[in-house]
Amino acid sequence: MTPAEKNNTIQSPFLDRAKKKLIKVCGMKFPENIRAVAELRPDFMGFIFYPKSPRYAEPLNVPVLHELPPEISKIGVFVNEKLDQILATVYKYRLNGVQLHGSEMVKICDQLHDAGLLVIKAFPVAEAYNFKVMKRYEKSCDYFLFDAQTPIYGGAGQKFDWQLLENYKEKTPFLLSGGISIEDLEDINKIQHPAFAGVDLNSRFEISPGLKNVELLSDFINRYRTL
Repeated sequence: MTPAEKNNTIQSPFLDRAKKKLIKVCGMKFPENIRAVAELRPDFMGFIFYPKSPRYAEPLNVPVLHELPPEISKIGVFVNEKLDQILATVYKYRLNGVQLHGSEMVKICDQLHDAGLLVIKAFPVAEAYNFKVMKRYEKSCDYFLFDAQTPIYGGAGQKFDWQLLENYKEKTPFLLSGGISIEDLEDINKIQHPAFAGVDLNSRFEISPGLKNVELLSDFINRYRTL
């Protein structure tokens, strides 16, 4: 990476990993919907760059992304993508960070972290899942994201047993994902895990793939932040 390229990477305002009740709204793609959701001030907005996803974001409206408030971190979601392509997308849209939702190894997390990006690594959780596999990712990831294990990359809007979170003993903060809806607020509030940092919202807040129900999101966000 050249110095000029590194300077074009926008540092995330959320590298304070002690922050709790983070909200990531993922799967954004339509300009006016992006603007409307941005008014709710989520901490992260996710844009999926996995061609097989129904929420595949390319091509995004570049000016709309550039005008987003600086306190909202723009996260690109990738699945087993090559480093060069990830970085090209980061520079094109001036993303703050990346979420790796495939079987990416530690090396690419290290490289992206060294590029000044916030790095979120997703892990599919199921019964008897070995959380110890995450330990080698700790130094190169700012957050982990726990999603349900499904045959589909990028998440399928399904929940896993949240009691399994008790088996996670590492220190890297995590976001909870997988079919979260407004009906889950009470159960989310019961999570006392010290590394629990926030939630990732997507399909249960949609009118159609990529088009978010702003009123429903607003209701969730307002209630979640006052729990």
